[in-house]
Parts: sequence; C-alpha cells; structure tokens
Amino acid sequence: MTWSQTIIIGNVGRDPEMRYTPQGVAVCSFSVAVSKKFGKGEQQKEETTWFKVTVWRDQAETASQW
Repeated sequence: MTWSQTIIIGNVGRDPEMRYTPQGVAVCSFSVAVSKKFGKGEQQKEETTWFKVTVWRDQAETASQW
C-alpha cells in the first residue's frame, strides 16, 4: 500500500460534518480555504483555493471535535 500526505494550512470554511458508514466507521468531511496574495502595491490581488477534506476512523472523531 502506498501512502501519501498533504499538509493544508488555511481556514476551515464550515463546521465539520460527522457521519458513520453502515459498518460503523467514522467519516468526517470539511472544507479548508487557503489564500495567497500576489502582486505589488495597488496591483496586489488575493486568490483563494478551497480544498474538500475527508478523514476516517480515529482522525474523523478528532477532527469533528475541533
């Protein structure tokens, strides 16, 4: 099995949504906004990218509390 990891640093857009599969596995979904600024002076602009995040099992339980 290959694992990958991504670190997203931003602001949570809404309260986490907790649910359970029919087998009782915890699943938590939420979105994170990451903004970046570019340009100089009056030409400075800000761009926001939204990430949909889903965590499972113990991490889902923890994420739903925060």
